[in-house]
Amino acid sequence: VSLQTRGIQSSDSGVRCDSLKQLACVSTDVTFAQEFISRDGHSLSLLCVSLYVYVSLIMAPLIMTHTLTGFMELMDHGIVSWENLSAVFIKKIANFVNAKVLDASIQQVSLAILESMVLSSSSLFQQVKQEVTLERLLSHLQVHFIHSKYSTVLNLCLMVCCDPQNIIHSSASVGDEMAHYLYVLQSVTLNHLEPRMRMPLDSYNQDQREILHGLRQAAFETESENSLSHERRRSLCAKEFKKLGFSNNSNPGQDLLRAPPGLLALDTMAYFASRYPDAYSRFVLENSSREDKHECPFARSSIQLTLILCEILRIGEPPSETGSNYHPIFFSQDRLLEELFCVCIQLINKTWKEMRATQEDFDKVMQVVREQITRTLSSKPTSLELFKNKVNALNYSEILKLRQTERLHQEETLAPPVLELKERLKPELLELIRQQRLNRLCQGTLFRKISSRRRQDKLWYCRLSPNHKVLHFGDVEEDTETPPIESLQEKIPVADIKALLTGKDCPHMKENKGKQTKEGLDLAFSITYDVEEYSLNFIASSRTDFCLWTDGLSVLLGRDMSSECMRSELDILLSMEIKLRLLDLENVPIPDCAPPVPKPPSNFNFCYDLSQAEQ
Repeated sequence: VSLQTRGIQSSDSGVRCDSLKQLACVSTDVTFAQEFISRDGHSLSLLCVSLYVYVSLIMAPLIMTHTLTGFMELMDHGIVSWENLSAVFIKKIANFVNAKVLDASIQQVSLAILESMVLSSSSLFQQVKQEVTLERLLSHLQVHFIHSKYSTVLNLCLMVCCDPQNIIHSSASVGDEMAHYLYVLQSVTLNHLEPRMRMPLDSYNQDQREILHGLRQAAFETESENSLSHERRRSLCAKEFKKLGFSNNSNPGQDLLRAPPGLLALDTMAYFASRYPDAYSRFVLENSSREDKHECPFARSSIQLTLILCEILRIGEPPSETGSNYHPIFFSQDRLLEELFCVCIQLINKTWKEMRATQEDFDKVMQVVREQITRTLSSKPTSLELFKNKVNALNYSEILKLRQTERLHQEETLAPPVLELKERLKPELLELIRQQRLNRLCQGTLFRKISSRRRQDKLWYCRLSPNHKVLHFGDVEEDTETPPIESLQEKIPVADIKALLTGKDCPHMKENKGKQTKEGLDLAFSITYDVEEYSLNFIASSRTDFCLWTDGLSVLLGRDMSSECMRSELDILLSMEIKLRLLDLENVPIPDCAPPVPKPPSNFNFCYDLSQAEQ
């Protein structure tokens, strides 16, 4: 200790430099630091005063570097609080950072000191934020210390002091190092949501239960619940939670037990309901007025959407050491996840209607929505409004066009042997789809009767016999699930079916011309038999049922299947089968043409005669 003191007080710069260098080295040892501070009567004050004297004089950069390094090492042990530092001292360190002409090593250590201050308390963060200038901070991040070894957290904390939008929208292009800093800042900030994402709902938590009931009350104008009996109130709540789209309407908290997304899904729903109450009410009331199969469930969609956004934004994943894929929109929003949710939950409702989806198509709709979000974010929108415009312009028909274009491009780039393999696999997979369609017809489907009075409360059931020779159909009751084939009195031999008609060519569509909606036309099909005057008319409840039945009837009539569902399923099966077949050839280049077969040998006398060996 006395050696360090003599070195500091000496007028000889060489001795002073060596002493401070030794102090910086030994200060990393916690025992020395404790002893050094305990023997110093006024501890931090003496060190700060000494530092202040040095920074007030024009000195050799090396001496100042050792002085600041020794100070930082002593403070990092936590023996003395960073909050004991004076505003004058903080300003002096900030001046080192703001200086345009100063030794790089001094600025590097000064930045490390500011990092420790910012991380230690919010009050010091505010002081540093006021002292550090934007111009010099950008200069440090982009030029001076790109290859230095100081902590990336320092960059993040200091970048909070400025507006990253100035970096993103600056005339100079964002370099690889700066892109990495922005990526890490985004990752660290979004990962603050991870605890909520990992935490399931606690049904005994009163606050969480109130948020759930707040969602219900915000969506429906109900009569005063206090005047209702306990049973009546429970029945009303269950009914309204069902309209909200919860699977377990008697205990909606069960839907939020899956973590992720956990409580984060509840947070996003509550944010949407409070931030955009009109859009929230419109979403819920519009879907609660539809038929049960065609309504888009708000709660179920919200939970799945929150999970999708967490996966796209990589919430909960530690930042990669080489990652640089940041979203400019992140720096334009204080609550990016919640704001994206508010845009995308309305997108789900829009896409749901475009796909004419039912409850069975929920997963397909969410796959399309995931693709819409991913494609839009990949275009790097810089504002929420720009994201909203782009994602809404990318409707379902556009997604189908993009998929088709990419599929054709992929086929063009495939090697000829792979294309040949694909053509060989098609017949086998088409036969698999045909069998699936026939099996589905054997299971049967429930249809609603067509009435000129527009009353569709009567139901009938149609199914194919196990030997694929007869169609059985007949009226059934409302609560019938799968009636036995013996109970269906009417039947049509498959051999008597003459034609399959769809859309406006169907007899029941011609009879009600002008009264049918586009949705009805798209789901209508008929089969004619015996003579053309007789027909069996259908209106499917969903596009999936329409595709299954038209494909199955086409198979029975010996025709090719032509529905979009068949093409999609064939593409999926082909892609999966080809990938499985090529697993053993991973990273092996496939030639465009087969290698030439070598010429046969001049003679075949090279074989070994086993009979002679045995003798």
